Amino acid sequence: MTNDFNTLVAATQATLTRIASDFSPAVFASSLATEDMVLADMILRAKLPITIFSLETGRLHKETLGMLDRIKETYDYEVKLFKPEQSAVDAYVQQNGLNAFYDSVDMRKECCRIRKVEPLKRALAGNKAWVTGQRRAQSTTRAELAVQEDDAAHGMTKFNPLADWSEEDVWHYIRTNHVPYNPLHDRGYPSIGCEPCTRAIQPGEDVRAGRWWWENPESKECGLHVVDGKLVRIKSVAQ
Repeated sequence: MTNDFNTLVAATQATLTRIASDFSPAVFASSLATEDMVLADMILRAKLPITIFSLETGRLHKETLGMLDRIKETYDYEVKLFKPEQSAVDAYVQQNGLNAFYDSVDMRKECCRIRKVEPLKRALAGNKAWVTGQRRAQSTTRAELAVQEDDAAHGMTKFNPLADWSEEDVWHYIRTNHVPYNPLHDRGYPSIGCEPCTRAIQPGEDVRAGRWWWENPESKECGLHVVDGKLVRIKSVAQ
């Protein structure tokens, strides 16, 4: 595994370096999960000029929020936070209830739109490229993920530097480089979103089975990578 893994790491580092040099200004959307901690470690160790931000939805686990302090302590870096418009959150809760996202896919997607999609648009504004920690192996909805994509919806280039990485690769990097990670991962949460929308998974389940577990797998995207109800896979750019 060592030679192949080292090649994988080198390729990812090269992609991040190219993003910083050729697609500035660029930002990295971090959910503070293991994949995103791998990328944050690479970016911050190399001191690449890629701004790291996270979406503070107002419904995150305390363990997830605790990662902000751990990043500050480890790398002396403050992750930039983008929050939903409070008036939109209040209107949704007043009209539908605090946990209306359990009632239907539409209600869940509207909650995600308010708490994630709209803040993401603000976070991406004015940048040439954005980076995500998505991997093909994460779910059926990401099976065709490319390392570099033309994100026409946001008018910029989107990079998924870990597209080729396996779960084993991610954890090997985390442990080898002593990268801090969310303690929820040790409690059966391989994929972590908002607290009421995430559960621990059982052995053998898909890594994202705990996300919106009451829905069909095909509908399990929050909207950050979806436009008009469809996954954005508009154009893969050759490397």
